[in-house]
Amino acid sequence: MATVNTDAWDKDTSLVKIVFTLVVSGLECITGTAGNSFITAVHGAEWARGKRLPTGDRILVLLSVSRLLLQIWMMLENALSLLFRSSYNQNTVYTLFKVVITFLNYCNLWLAAWLSVFYCLRIATFSHPVFFMMKRKMVGLMPWLVWLSVLLSFCFSIPFCKDTFYVHVNNSIPVPVSNSTEKTYFSETNVVSLALLYNLGIFLPLSVFILAATLLITSLKRHTLHMQTSATGSRDASMQTHMGAIKAISYFLVLYVFNAVVLLLSMSNILNTNSYWNTFCKVIMAAYPCSHSVLLILSNPGLRRAWKPLQHLVNHYLKGQTL
Repeated sequence: MATVNTDAWDKDTSLVKIVFTLVVSGLECITGTAGNSFITAVHGAEWARGKRLPTGDRILVLLSVSRLLLQIWMMLENALSLLFRSSYNQNTVYTLFKVVITFLNYCNLWLAAWLSVFYCLRIATFSHPVFFMMKRKMVGLMPWLVWLSVLLSFCFSIPFCKDTFYVHVNNSIPVPVSNSTEKTYFSETNVVSLALLYNLGIFLPLSVFILAATLLITSLKRHTLHMQTSATGSRDASMQTHMGAIKAISYFLVLYVFNAVVLLLSMSNILNTNSYWNTFCKVIMAAYPCSHSVLLILSNPGLRRAWKPLQHLVNHYLKGQTL
């Protein structure tokens, strides 16, 4: 069985590194939690009023809920792994956190991929018959595909409960400057199982997202080039909208791919627990759902309209605090 081993020393993590990780990732998680709560509340209020949500908005609500749970769980894991390491490194607790965070990350990746597919099918224009067939059939199947992906995320996460992650403890590591010994934790990862689960849980939605985002960007760019010859009046405003959409989707694509790579590194345990690269991964994993949610609010006209009154209240409150 191929494995990768990393060691985690109880006394090796500096106070500065702990504070930096908790503060930066905590602020990212709090910002993301606020943004995802806002998205959920806006569409939840529409649903409570009896308004039937469009398919895209329903996917967006599920994505926001999954990210809300993900960021709360990430804050708990960061606090426990950095401040209460002996409790966190118990095999049951360690495996529980890995399984839950894997399931939520898989859901997050799949739902973001289906949201990209939905907007690609609704906005992009291609004359190929395969695209027309997908546009006609997949929009109606989208709710079923979303729930199927949640079920697949659960199925791909359950194997992490067994034969993938282990934590061993060694109580007899000598300390050179004294006659005492130091407790050391060794985390072990089954690379074969991890590679299989990574391909199933991350590579599939990653491929779907990249394909849908690339097709959408290509379609918007082609349409923008056709409009440039008469970029006046309403056409000029429409072209600016298209350019803004291209930039937003490009940002989404970069964030998505970057997050998938960092997620693989974090799950594989190839990085030392106390290394700066591990801290970097924690910060990036917290930054992706936060940044993506903020971009969704800024790029969605309905969410922007709902945010304006709240923004005035926040600005008024901040001005009152500075007086």
